[in-house]
Amino acid sequence: MEATGPDPVGDLCINKAPRPGPRPLWDAPRTWAGLVTMWVFVIGPFVVLVVAVPVAWGQGLSVLDATMAIVAYLVSGFGLTAGYHRLFTHRSFKGIRGLRIALSVAGSLGIEGSPIQWVANHRRHHAFADREGDPHSPWRYGTSPLAVFKGLLYAHLGWMLRRELSNRARFAPDLLADRDMRVIGRWFGPLAAASLLVPALVGGAVTHTWTGALTALFWAGIVRMTVLHHVTWSVNSICHVVGERPFSSRDLATNVWALALPSLGESWRNSHHADPTCARHGVLPGQIDPTARLIWLFERLRWAHQVRWPTTTRLAELHAN
Repeated sequence: MEATGPDPVGDLCINKAPRPGPRPLWDAPRTWAGLVTMWVFVIGPFVVLVVAVPVAWGQGLSVLDATMAIVAYLVSGFGLTAGYHRLFTHRSFKGIRGLRIALSVAGSLGIEGSPIQWVANHRRHHAFADREGDPHSPWRYGTSPLAVFKGLLYAHLGWMLRRELSNRARFAPDLLADRDMRVIGRWFGPLAAASLLVPALVGGAVTHTWTGALTALFWAGIVRMTVLHHVTWSVNSICHVVGERPFSSRDLATNVWALALPSLGESWRNSHHADPTCARHGVLPGQIDPTARLIWLFERLRWAHQVRWPTTTRLAELHAN
């Protein structure tokens, strides 16, 4: 029997009692070409690293490669956290058109899917968090140690290796109606390729060598993409199994401080699931949230408005629950 749940467009993914939705959870299955591509980008980096690390061992990491890797990580990472997640999925703030386009392009450089499909997957996750219908709950196989281990692997990357696609018409009709998002979605392939190839072109142009191009591709392209992916996937897996739960929520999301910096503030998962539309996830003292600081900067520049910042009253209500 198909699971039912709230319409995230109407509820903005707030944790409310579920109500039946008229459309199915799943869209048409992923094409075989799309499935093969997904396998390449999920499994391929492991193969590349296994082959390349012995070759690169002892070669060192150049300042140019490290700088490009960090810049690319921050640009694509913030595109995912501030853009795909907090702006498009949860509407925790509103942005001018230029900011919306810039963040959707930056998020595409993270190579985690087009904006519309990413949002559909994540809204579905919130609608059914850690219940039947959640696309990547680590608790799907049970609570025994073996079941949780299997669930962690599934939540971390296994769910992406299936043909199943969340129904965009049900979970992201607002973005489907947005011409800019549709156009950027059609350009996702070239943007993903540029995310890997531009560092190689820069590395080759600056060093005037093929070695410079290849090391840039390796460090600022493949390694950077792989690290960003695993940090994102860890939020889906680890941050629903271990960690602290200072707020009450209807799921098992947790706060994991060790992932706060690499995830740019996304690992305060319990806080986020307790109040999904809040622009700041690290709402408690000492909780680092670089993405919230970036949104604050956008607000000061008047690129963002109607930002949903946490209030003392709201935090007291969350603690009370």
